[in-house]
Amino acid sequence: MENITDETTWEDSHLQDYWDWYRQGKDLDDQGCYAQAIASYEKALECRPHDYWSWYHRGNMLYAMGDYEEALNSFDKAQEIRGSDYWAWYSRGCIALEEMDAFKEACDSFDRALEIRPDDYWSWYRRGDALRHLGEYEAAIASYTNALEIKGNDYWVYYRLGDTLRHLERYEEAVASYDKALQIKSRDYWIWYRRGDALRHLGEYEAAIASYDEALKLDPQDSYAHYNKACCAAKQGKRQLALASLTEAIQLNPSENLTLAQTDPDLVSLRDDKFFHSLIDN
Repeated sequence: MENITDETTWEDSHLQDYWDWYRQGKDLDDQGCYAQAIASYEKALECRPHDYWSWYHRGNMLYAMGDYEEALNSFDKAQEIRGSDYWAWYSRGCIALEEMDAFKEACDSFDRALEIRPDDYWSWYRRGDALRHLGEYEAAIASYTNALEIKGNDYWVYYRLGDTLRHLERYEEAVASYDKALQIKSRDYWIWYRRGDALRHLGEYEAAIASYDEALKLDPQDSYAHYNKACCAAKQGKRQLALASLTEAIQLNPSENLTLAQTDPDLVSLRDDKFFHSLIDN
């Protein structure tokens, strides 16, 4: 009886120590004291080495501190204890995708997360991003489509879906997706710019110029929008607009845009213009 009592007391003591360290870790976590929180979680793990939540929270703190490899190791430890938990797989996927460019590993982690939560918007969305980076565009579209079935008014999915369709040269569909994104968030430079690019590839130069103009309202110093606007104007035969836009582009980024302008077939109609030559020469 004495041995049993001693053993029970020892376990109770360690359990209390565990809770003290774990709660301290959570408090430090909430205060943004990540290094101290990690130390507290590690003390908790000395008391209970197979505690899922301490490994999981330790992983999050390491993620926040930029120690991505060790964060992955911590999430792997959590999965060994509770492999059916969504959060460790999802967090692991986010690190692989956003911080390590390990896109195949990210996709595998999101697949495991989706086995647990098949209707999880964020895993479908970020899985689409991983597939897009891998160049698996059709699979990425399917993943984004699944995300939209769960959350149909999300700006980010329409934006990324538009980019993916543009990679596949499905420009009309890309424009439609960008338009959906703009219905949700109209003041976004990149959507207007990429919408302009898609329209330029379709030969819809007037609409492309209008899209670049919207982008330039949000970022007047962007040389790429000025340059592409010049190309569209030149294709339309609007020489003055083309030269004015090209001038802006070269003033903002002379090293890149001067080189492009000398050989760009979209600007061939300007090559007999004296102002064009003085712009290039100067």
